Amino acid sequence: MAFVLRNLSVLAYAQGFTLWHYRAERDGLGEVERPGFFDVAGDLLQGGDMMLISAADGGRARFVRRSENGVDTVPL
Repeated sequence: MAFVLRNLSVLAYAQGFTLWHYRAERDGLGEVERPGFFDVAGDLLQGGDMMLISAADGGRARFVRRSENGVDTVPL
């Protein structure tokens, strides 16, 4: 399944840092962590933000990393 903007929410914001939560519904972690999955939200996500991901097969805490190719999440 593709990224769904309404499933992305802000949990906390302070001094330019945002803690996000993404609820993946039926997608597994492998799908959500693939490169480019969060590119649609690239205007919202900043490098150094953190994201909690709830997926069908578990959860993860990740850092947001921006590159010239878009937005990725990387391990803490």
